[in-house]
Amino acid sequence: MDGNGSTAPNGSSSPEGGSGVFQQVNVDGTELIVQFDSNSEFDQINLIQPDGELFGQREVAAGSQQISFDLGTAYAPGEYEIVALSGEETVGESLHSVQPNLGIIEMGIGRNRPEEMWDGPESEIEEEAFVTLENQGTGPDAVTKLLFIGDVPYPSDEEGTTYVEDEDVSGIYNPESDSEVEQVIIAPREQITLYSSRSPFAFVPGAGTSCSEESKTGEFELILETRVGEDQVTKTYSIQYSGTQETDSCEISTSEA
Repeated sequence: MDGNGSTAPNGSSSPEGGSGVFQQVNVDGTELIVQFDSNSEFDQINLIQPDGELFGQREVAAGSQQISFDLGTAYAPGEYEIVALSGEETVGESLHSVQPNLGIIEMGIGRNRPEEMWDGPESEIEEEAFVTLENQGTGPDAVTKLLFIGDVPYPSDEEGTTYVEDEDVSGIYNPESDSEVEQVIIAPREQITLYSSRSPFAFVPGAGTSCSEESKTGEFELILETRVGEDQVTKTYSIQYSGTQETDSCEISTSEA
C-alpha cells in the first residue's frame, strides 16, 4: 500500500494520510466492502481495477455507512483504487491490494486417513484423497480442477482418467451434494478441505502404477488449477508401495518430496 493507505494483518485496508474518508476497506467472501462515516460528504464511490478501467460504481445513500462490490472469481488480481466522489469532484481515495495466495497445507489418502474423509462407504473413500488448503491472500479464488499426475495408481492424465484437458471435469467431490462440482470458492484467510472424485488411489488393471512383489517408490504432483489469474498451485510428493501383488494388502504411503 502506498501513501493513501496501509494494509492491516487481516487483509483490511485502513486509510492513513491522504483524505482519510474511508474507515475500512476489506474483502469478505467474494465482496469488497468499503466502510465510512454516516456523515460523509460524498454521493458515489468508484472502484478502479489494476489496469485503470472502471470495475464498478455505487451511489451512496444519505446516512449509509458501507457499500460493496461483488468481485466474484473472474476479477483481475492486483491493486484496486477506491474513489469517493461528490458530484464530479474527487473528495477521497484509497488503494487496496486484492490478491489471492493459495497454499497446500496437507494431503492424505482415504484408505490411510478415513477420519479425514466424508461419511460414506469405505470402498469409495479408500480410493479418494483429501487436500487441505489455505488462502493467505487478500482476495478470493476458486479451485476449478484437482489433479494427481505421476506414480499414483490411477492418475488424472492419459495413464488413468484422462481429464486433464477436459474443461467439464474438475475432479472435485462435494459431499453435501454427493456430486462432482465445477469449482470451490475459497475466501481470503480461509482454510478448506477438498476431496477427489476420480479415485486417484484405486488400483485399475492396465492403468497407472500397480503393486508388485518388490516394494517400489515414485513421485507424483498434486496440482490445483485456479480461476483467478488462471494459476496453478502444485506440490510434489514421494509415494511408496509395499511389496505384494495383492491389491487388497498393498500399502501406500506418501510424504512431501
